[in-house]
Amino acid sequence: MSATKDSKPDYSINNSDVVEKYRTAGVIAQKALAHVKTLVVDGAKIWDICQAGDELIEEEISKIYNSKKNKVESKGIAFPTSISPNNIADHLSPISADDEAANLTLKAGDVAKIHLGAQIDGFPSIVSETVVVGASKAAPVTGATADLLTAAYKASEAALRTIKPGNKNYDVTKVVAQVAKEYGVTPLEGMLSHNQERGVLTGEKEIIINPNEEQRAQVAPFEFEVGQVFGLDILVSSGEGKVKPAAIRTSIYKLTGNTYQLKLKSSHLVFNEIKRKASKFPFAIKNLDDPTKGKTGLKENCSHGTMIAYDIYQEKEGQQIAQVYVTVAITKNGLVKFTSAEFDNEIVKSEKEVSPELKELLAKSLKVKKAKKEDK
Repeated sequence: MSATKDSKPDYSINNSDVVEKYRTAGVIAQKALAHVKTLVVDGAKIWDICQAGDELIEEEISKIYNSKKNKVESKGIAFPTSISPNNIADHLSPISADDEAANLTLKAGDVAKIHLGAQIDGFPSIVSETVVVGASKAAPVTGATADLLTAAYKASEAALRTIKPGNKNYDVTKVVAQVAKEYGVTPLEGMLSHNQERGVLTGEKEIIINPNEEQRAQVAPFEFEVGQVFGLDILVSSGEGKVKPAAIRTSIYKLTGNTYQLKLKSSHLVFNEIKRKASKFPFAIKNLDDPTKGKTGLKENCSHGTMIAYDIYQEKEGQQIAQVYVTVAITKNGLVKFTSAEFDNEIVKSEKEVSPELKELLAKSLKVKKAKKEDK
């Protein structure tokens, strides 16, 4: 990282080294996503898929930034692979192969949300995409499920074109609501996206979708600026958009950076292990040296704010949720995607169309057009 003895390192995207780390982490995340998608098939166990996703990220990360010249402080998983089917919102990553509540078997027609990410030197690139098990060009997704997946993708793309200098976070809230309405679906109430920095996934600048009055009051308006990086997380539901805790044990945790004099030995041990293995990024407790003993130390850490839990929520039975998560940077030349979600109109066929206003927005390039020089 470029810096003189008298200056602090430049961890902004003005530094080409930082951009390269985001990009490289993004390439690995996309490679893992592509691999995981091939495993999301009828009869597959979620545990096996999550294991394969994490293993591929770790394998690819182990190949890079190893020399003395470019060695980094940390590298690894930025978000553990999770596969959340149907009405489960996110964060489903089974604790073990014997975890009956979470180690579900996928079946044809399931709407599966894949969520994972990689980080290099604390710069994370995370991605999420939603697929339907068994769907193909020969057997495309149609009807309400196609409307749901199309809405999630187009809401994300409309949001990306709204994230630009001069616009505000609530402009994104509004455009996501517009897209969802036109497809007859509902954004998940109160879901947040954040700016991110080195070692920080949830910065202070928040984008909220479908907020109630209380939630709206808690999210301060701000204006987008060049240099910011965001993890844009869009979730839409076929139901009312309200979720409640699922009867599935939380399996992903993250250190907050706060300190507390923990009393239990098990709390100290799990805190130090997660700090060593994941730094400030989400960590799946299946990857602890002893997941069974480690679980006993999580409660004290969470109750005293040294750790947060990525709890699992769900919509009503019979409903479906789709998710698109992309990592992007605002530059002077427009928006740059470090990760992106694919969408194939030949596999997902919605008969609904957006309004001319939204069509025009979606047709816009993410790049800024440079002003032409006038002829002298």
